[in-house]
Amino acid sequence: MRQRASQTHGGASRVRRWTVGAAVAALLVTGGGLAGAYAIGSSTAAPAQKKVDAATARIERGTLSGTTKASGTLEYADAHDVNAGLGGVITSLPAAGAQIGLGQQLYAVDNVPVYLFHGSLPVWRSFQPGMADGPDVKQLEDDLATLGYFSGNADGTFTWATSNAIKKWQRATGQVVTGSIEPGRIVFQPTDVRVSTLDASVGSNAGPGVPVLSLTGLDKQVKVNVRLSDQALAKVGGKVSIDLPDGSSTAGVIASVGVPTEVDDATGQKSVMIPVVVALDDPAAAGDLQQASVTVDFPSETRENVLSVPIDALLAISASTFGVEIVNANGTTRRVPVKTGLFAGGRVEVSGDGISAGQNVVVPAA
Repeated sequence: MRQRASQTHGGASRVRRWTVGAAVAALLVTGGGLAGAYAIGSSTAAPAQKKVDAATARIERGTLSGTTKASGTLEYADAHDVNAGLGGVITSLPAAGAQIGLGQQLYAVDNVPVYLFHGSLPVWRSFQPGMADGPDVKQLEDDLATLGYFSGNADGTFTWATSNAIKKWQRATGQVVTGSIEPGRIVFQPTDVRVSTLDASVGSNAGPGVPVLSLTGLDKQVKVNVRLSDQALAKVGGKVSIDLPDGSSTAGVIASVGVPTEVDDATGQKSVMIPVVVALDDPAAAGDLQQASVTVDFPSETRENVLSVPIDALLAISASTFGVEIVNANGTTRRVPVKTGLFAGGRVEVSGDGISAGQNVVVPAA
């Protein structure tokens, strides 16, 4: 029970915290839950108390949104290995963390560079006169055009113009000029890449299928597992908030939702989770972080046009009744029973007779 008005406000604050905490804990134990907690008992307000010197907060009307939190990992997107496409000795490798762009060297075999080109299809054949048409040829022609070597029609047909563009590129990069490109001399990737780790070392032998580099894209993403019971919150295109290690938050959007997968939780127990990938609205918000643990807030429940108060404003009028202490115009206070609804963002939805937006309620002093 709350102390009498004649006692100090500091003592009342301590009693308020203990009684409200105990009442909320009781609701959780009995399965009531925070969002469904309701005050029970007499609706008669307590008589006015003496004037008090206390911290106050306003009863506000507006939208209150709840969230469900899940732990995730911030990392670079599209991690994958690149295997050698030809045999020889690896003579050059980039540094881990290096960014490689279109037409730049990825690594070298027998002191001959292997170059990065853009395209969604991998290299599976030589580029040479007489080859059949195909989308891989168009990828090559598009890239050579971007690099300034091809001015013909990039239509996927290997013509004299295509071979001539290859010769210009080979001459400009110090290669043997042949007008053809053997498999393994270029690597198609969808975009520019970042070197994550080195899977081989200078001096080691390369060969078809042997891992050389681990690459990622340049954009960062968050991978998070959502409980099966919360799968309705994970929808492609849904907006989320991401809490970063430095205490700041940034917005994101759900980019993909996987199928239910059995994983080991923190205690080693197996549970079924939904793998979710979140793209950052502002990639720069992650700063220099390469990998970090983050918290993802999924919007779960929203109440519009409701009254709310800080959770600390709640007091336990009895073992089964929540209330708030309203400050009257003359500085006195009165306790008013309330029904509670959604708990979210440090506030709680309240309703009941005798409360309205703009009124001040007593909160524990800091």
